[in-house]
Amino acid sequence: MPAASRRRRYPSDTSVAEWALLEPLLPVPACQTKTGGHPEKWPRREIVDGIRYIVDNGAKWRALPADFPPWETVYGFFWRWNRAGVVTYIRDQLRRRIRTGKGRCPHPVTLIVDSQSVKGASTVGQNSRGYDAAKKINGRKRHITVDTLGLPVMITVTPADIQDRDAARDVFWRLRLTQPQITQVWADRGYAGELVDWARERLWLTLRIVSRPKGVKGFVVLPRRWKVERTIGWCMNARRNARDYERLPQHSEAHLNWALITMMTRRLTRKNPRTDNWTKKRRPVD
Repeated sequence: MPAASRRRRYPSDTSVAEWALLEPLLPVPACQTKTGGHPEKWPRREIVDGIRYIVDNGAKWRALPADFPPWETVYGFFWRWNRAGVVTYIRDQLRRRIRTGKGRCPHPVTLIVDSQSVKGASTVGQNSRGYDAAKKINGRKRHITVDTLGLPVMITVTPADIQDRDAARDVFWRLRLTQPQITQVWADRGYAGELVDWARERLWLTLRIVSRPKGVKGFVVLPRRWKVERTIGWCMNARRNARDYERLPQHSEAHLNWALITMMTRRLTRKNPRTDNWTKKRRPVD
């Protein structure tokens, strides 16, 4: 079926408003550059819809429905765009647009970091997986850094046996290089210890620890930490992220980014935007 005649029938398909946001952020086709190249056979919107279908439904690439472009083509764009940094660029630009729309500075100065261990499928090689003894999970660990709105700033995937403190050294170092305006990061007890002094002395970064209240059992909402946990929940809404199926950790990061890109485009194009400024109506005094 020609791509131009495909009827948009899946919940993951882009709307007209979403595509208006995404299209300018994609790289220029090779045929329009000075070096030249073959014209692309399939429309870019169909490629993006195919990637979002895989992320949202958790299907295999070979199980991509026939009304999309061939799965080899969709996967090829997925692979090339991720390798070229296009996916992270789109993520960062959407984050900045949401922040400026709320009257915030486009570049955050305070971040929140947390990790999540997920089971690895049989397609995950032994060289990129590990066993998290605390969570009793054999697979990979996702290190997610967000701003105070819960919007993604950096996502890194490592084997599950990597301690949060060890992975945070690389994460904080990369954050200092890419986000030099950052002044402080909030984290849980897993990041306490020598990492606090290391971040302050080496990176001039203030690492603040949020601990659980003593004597409290069960679930409790912790200040600031709940925002990154909510972001992890957004990622898990996409079925591809319920378990790690990717051979390469970079592709796992790409699936997480695409899930959050979909969340941000829908937030930006929502007809009735929600507000964070809730006001309680006072009852009249008798």
